[in-house]
Amino acid sequence: YNLDMILSVGYRVNSKKGIAFRRWANDVLKQYIMEGYAINEKRMFALQKTVNIQTKMLAYSLDLEEKEILKAVNQYTEALLLLDQYDHQSLQKPEGNEPIYRITYEECRRMVDEMEDSFKSDVFGVEKEKGKVEGILAAVYQNVFGGDVYPSLEEKAANLLYFIIKDHPYADGCKRIAAS
Repeated sequence: YNLDMILSVGYRVNSKKGIAFRRWANDVLKQYIMEGYAINEKRMFALQKTVNIQTKMLAYSLDLEEKEILKAVNQYTEALLLLDQYDHQSLQKPEGNEPIYRITYEECRRMVDEMEDSFKSDVFGVEKEKGKVEGILAAVYQNVFGGDVYPSLEEKAANLLYFIIKDHPYADGCKRIAAS
């Protein structure tokens, strides 16, 4: 018999034995999934440790270009670990730093104007709609129930980046402006 046939018959039978089989099958599948995840997580951390050890060992004997390649591989491994944690909803949110400064629309406008010289475009940094950038800044600094929606400096910066790219308040240069 093959596994597909056994499972399909077991899931079609409507009796106490069928119910017991379905419970048993679900428990076994759940156990395999959880153990498989744990094994993969252990392998990812072992890979990270191996890459770190090799990086330290090879760093002394490599040329500058080779060191940069090894550094990129190391960062790539860290990125894979981060993505794996995100996929399995086990990513820990960092504490973050307390914001010490509130940026104003005028300062944003000044930074965009200074960037204009670097990009040859008549529409770079031109606002599509008056008040949209102010609205984005207000969203980043908004309060709910007496507390900041984005309490840390990092959350404010990440959401400022996100809102400028998503809301597209400028005719050209939103990604470059947001990244600065």
